[in-house]
Amino acid sequence: MRVEERRSTRHRYWRNYVSDTVTQADLDSEMYRAVTPPATATRDMIIVMVTAALSLTMINFFAKDLRWIEQVLGTFSLSMATAWTDWLWDPAASQFRQLEMWVIVQLVAYIALPTMAIRAMGGRVRDYGLRARGLGGHWKLYLALFVVSVPAIAMASRSAAFLAKYPFYDLAEGEGFWPYMVGWWVLYAAQFVALEFFFRGFMVHGLKGRLGYAAVFVMVIPYNMIHFSKPLLEAIGAILGGITLGTLSLRSRSIWWGAALHISVAASMDVFALGQKGLL
Repeated sequence: MRVEERRSTRHRYWRNYVSDTVTQADLDSEMYRAVTPPATATRDMIIVMVTAALSLTMINFFAKDLRWIEQVLGTFSLSMATAWTDWLWDPAASQFRQLEMWVIVQLVAYIALPTMAIRAMGGRVRDYGLRARGLGGHWKLYLALFVVSVPAIAMASRSAAFLAKYPFYDLAEGEGFWPYMVGWWVLYAAQFVALEFFFRGFMVHGLKGRLGYAAVFVMVIPYNMIHFSKPLLEAIGAILGGITLGTLSLRSRSIWWGAALHISVAASMDVFALGQKGLL
């Protein structure tokens, strides 16, 4: 009986979160295209895709190498450029400040540019995955996904590739968690909220009208690509994770539990990495 109950539960979850979601997304797309002029539907799809390309280009060229800021400031004032360089490369805080600027660039690319695009399309930002109402009924599934991910993270944390990448903030010998590691974790969490809004909010909900459920797979391609600098297994996992979180965002019309899951997984990765390095 228990086996049958478990099968029934799995079937119910699959129907509720996957098959019904796929069907509903495609039906909603048909309705959208039936009442929306083709030129408008195509225009909005192009705006979403071009904005996504610009955002990712901005991150690739402006978040990793911060010398462009010095060059821009130098065109206005040499003293401003010098003061910026001194601030950024202060030996006592240079690693944290570079990571801080990395997050700021991502917040602009992942939130500000998509928000301007949504406004240009005449839409409401809250309709792009920021819904909070009705989220209470979904927490069990997200918790189950986190529990399932923990053993995989524990195994991955034993690899040299994983330990070479995590945590992003490298603690110096004898350095405590306060203030820079704690500050980094706050910035890291904000970055994941921005990332979820961009991929599972802006892209998925921005493309679902024109593409239906296929919007999830369009989103997964660039999402997977931003993991190319990560360990191989993590990049592969991003494909499955992207499809899962994209589908759940369609079902709940919200990114918030997905952001919480992403933050929890990232925190676990850092904790396991610190443990393997003997820094806990």
